[in-house]
Formats: sequence, C-alpha cells, structure tokens
Amino acid sequence: MSTTKVTIHRLATGVPGLDEVLGGGLPEFSFNLIAGQPGCGKTTLAHQIMFALASVERPALYFTVLGEPPLKMLRYQQQFHFFDNEALNHRVRFINLSEEAMAGNLDRVLHRIVDEVATHAPALVFVDSFRSVVLASEGGGNGHNQLQQFVQQLGMLMTTWQATTFLIGEYFTETDANPVFTVADGLIWLRQSVHRNSMVRKMEVLKMRGQPTLAGLHTYRISDAGIQVFAPAGLGGPASASASAGASVKASPVRVSLGVPELDQMLGGGLPRGYSVLVAGPSGSGKSILAAAFLAEGARCGETGVMAAFEQRPNQERNRLLAGLIDSGSVCLLENRPLDLSIDEIVFQLLGEIHRLKASRVVIDSLSGFELALAPTFSDDFRGSLLHLVTALSNAGVTVLMTSELEDRYTDLRFSPYGSAFLTDAIVVQRYVEVESRLRRVMAVVKVRASAHSDELREYTIDAGGLQIGSQLPDQEGLLGGRPTRKRPPKPPAVAGDA
Repeated sequence: MSTTKVTIHRLATGVPGLDEVLGGGLPEFSFNLIAGQPGCGKTTLAHQIMFALASVERPALYFTVLGEPPLKMLRYQQQFHFFDNEALNHRVRFINLSEEAMAGNLDRVLHRIVDEVATHAPALVFVDSFRSVVLASEGGGNGHNQLQQFVQQLGMLMTTWQATTFLIGEYFTETDANPVFTVADGLIWLRQSVHRNSMVRKMEVLKMRGQPTLAGLHTYRISDAGIQVFAPAGLGGPASASASAGASVKASPVRVSLGVPELDQMLGGGLPRGYSVLVAGPSGSGKSILAAAFLAEGARCGETGVMAAFEQRPNQERNRLLAGLIDSGSVCLLENRPLDLSIDEIVFQLLGEIHRLKASRVVIDSLSGFELALAPTFSDDFRGSLLHLVTALSNAGVTVLMTSELEDRYTDLRFSPYGSAFLTDAIVVQRYVEVESRLRRVMAVVKVRASAHSDELREYTIDAGGLQIGSQLPDQEGLLGGRPTRKRPPKPPAVAGDA
C-alpha cells in the first residue's frame, strides 16, 4: 500500500541564526512554546518573528495577558529596528485578554480567542504571557486538569484554522507545565545567567516535531536590531575536531609566505596553505609586526585578510603597515572589546567577514586578549573554546596566524600558557637571550606538522622595515631551555708568587 508523504512548509523566522538552530526554519501550522525566565527576551523574540512573517495574506494576532497595558509593552518594543508601525491594525493586531484572564475562567479566555480568530482569520497567533492564564486558572482548585483541557482545545482550534501558534510563558524549569510541553510541537527555551559582571544568554530547542534541530545551548545577543542567535556554523563533527587537535594531516603542496623570506626558509619553504601557526613570544618581541607582515604579503599576492584584535587597535605610528592595509580595505579589522563574548559569537563574526571578503588569511592577536574577551563561563574552558575556534577556521580553509604572550623565565620552554600548542599545525617561538650584558632576540621554528623545517636558532632585529632575521647563532647551548648563555672573560694567567 502506497502512502503520500506530506511536505511541511518551513517559515523563515527573520531571526539571524535561529533558522539554522531550528533545522531549516519554523514548521508552518505548528504549535510552539517560547519559555524562559523574566528578562531573557521572550517577547522580543515573538515580536521579531511576528513582524518578519506577518503580511496582508498572512495576518497575525497578538493576544496580551499582561498586568500592564499593551501600550506600555509596545512603547518599549518600538525601539527595535524590526518593529513596523505601519503594520499595526493591518498585518498585525494586538488584543488584550487581561480582563478575561483575571476572571480565572479558562473557558472565557478560550471563547474570546475563538471569536477573534473567527473574525480576523489569522495565519499567526501569539498568546503572551501564557503563564498569566495558567496562574489565573489555579484559583479554581482543579487548575491542572483545566489547563490540560484548555491547551488541547486551543491546539485543536489552531490546527483547524491552519494557524502557526506561539505561547509565550515565564517558566523557570522544564517541569513547570507538563500539559503544555506534551501538546506543543516545538519548545524554544531561553536562559540567562550572570557570571561575575557578564550576562550570558543561551537558547535551546528542546523539541521541534518533524525535523532535526541543532542540539545543545546556543548563545544569543539582544541589540537594537533584536535577537541574534550564534549557531555553530562552519564546524564539522568529531572527525574534523580531532584532525585539528593533533591527528596526522597531509601537508599542502601549496605554501604561503609569512612575509619574512628567512622565516619562510626556516619553515621549509613557507607555511602550507590552510595551516595554523602559533607565534609565541614575550612582550616586545615582534609578534604583531610578524602578523602585519603576514597580512601584507597576502595583500601583495592579491589575497584579503581578517584580523581579530582582542587587545588594541593598531596604532598609525607604531604599525603604519597594518593601518594602511586596513584603510585600503585589504584587511578587515574586528575589534572585540566586550568582556561577555561567547565563542560562537566570535566564530560567527570571523566566518561572516571571511565569507564577505573571500579572505584566505586570518590573524588572531592575541590569545591572551581572546581569553579576556570571553565571558567567564567560556574562558573557564579556554582550551575547549580555542579548539572550537581553530576547528571552525580550519574547516573554512583559511591560513591562520595566532599570537600568544609568553613569559620568558629562562628556566623552562613553553609555547603557550594554556597548554594548547598541540592544537596548531606550526609553532614559531621568539625569545630574549642575554649575551655580553645585552638583551638580544632569537627565533626558532619548533614545529611544522607533516613537513621538514629548520632547527636553527636565528638572531633577529626589528627596524623600520620589520623583522630582519640574521644568521644562526654560533653558541646555542642553553638559549631556549635553560639559563641564558654568557660569554665570560678569559681567566688571567697565573703570576709567580700567587697562593
């Protein structure tokens, strides 16, 4: 016996990133619950979806069951860019149910909704706050059964009218309203928490019938434009993550120059395209200058680049080369100063600019600033966040240069304070050494995955032309791992009569 497969039309929500989390959009005619604690953006999300979907052919009804007048709610919602005043009373209608809800009679609330739906024939129906209806019904002593019956009747009604429905409610845990959760086709849960001085907001789609959703918590931000969800775009599965985390990879036949010819020679002819390189060194060792040379070499070859600066904007006087690249449009600068960023938001910004510019080179300057820019809940697991970032950029096919502040203690050899050097494909270390009572800079290539490279320790200087790498130091013992080498004056010859 053959059966005809029903095709479910998916609606674009108009909320950046939400369609990806939902698995392609919102199922038409679905019965959904938007839940979460006060202040997490439930009403804003509902309004953003409503104004994006409502049209003359597909009008929307927004039922308010609030203790405050709807006009007060609209006054604040009008501050968002998505709010359309011309749509009011045409494509979008607001109806106040507070009088019916305060009576504590769910039948009366339902009859009012039925009358309004019959009058306006909406394609979209919103009930905000549905929690107020629930609390009002509890005074009758049999609130649970009444609520279950109310929700089932409302769901049947909206299915009959072929309306996509949203219930907006203030729920704190997933067990607060089992009847609603059972009947609903979709459950979108908004969460927020304070970590130190940072507000972190996360969204989870607990349920969406008929389509696969992106599992887990997804961070989102509320701005003047409304809500933006940062879905983990650009990430692969466990296989891609393990490859970036140290699995054997095949060296690319194409190599790119870092902009310093002598360093390219030390790397074995340049850095294989698509690799990530960590440049670790103490303050003042020239990490940012090398990063600028890397981007400038790309621009000279017709490539565009993206620089994520987590510390300070390149100064015109200190780094004219990089500032010129930014002014010319060859390099896009992403400045990330907030201390409440999520790793998903940073990856979203980077991949967006990479796609816009068709960029092939990326600089992260520096990992120390990157850790500080993250909200505490993400910086506590910085290695996981860094793996997330490196994996996303690797999957994007760009060549990445990251800088890391390295404390030069002379007594040990470390490449990163995070124990995360294994995530990168190549490592270049810069150090200070003391020779004849002077500090001198030295550089070495520690690692290039699946490729031969130099093991020389080369002295370098910094001048107006950038990094100038000299010849191999004649005496390397102790310069990287132990005490710095010093040339001692020769012992004076013995003199007759000395004891």
